Amino acid sequence: MSTKIQTSLRLDAEKLIEAKQILSQLGMNFSEAVNIFTSLIVVKQGLPFDVILPNDETKAAMLDVRAKNNLETLSLEQLQREITAE
Repeated sequence: MSTKIQTSLRLDAEKLIEAKQILSQLGMNFSEAVNIFTSLIVVKQGLPFDVILPNDETKAAMLDVRAKNNLETLSLEQLQREITAE
């Protein structure tokens, strides 16, 4: 069995509260989530997700969303029809 240590983190208070609420809904606490994340870093030998800069197309789309441009409203039914049509 591995030795457990206590550590401290500096986190944004509002995000921590929100993260804890989400994790609670998933049936785990913050320490358990950090342990899972740490284990995945070891297994993957790096971050367990891609960390990349967005390409020009993605940047343009992000700017459009922030400016509320080129957005369309879809109902759930419309979205389901579009997904099944593909």
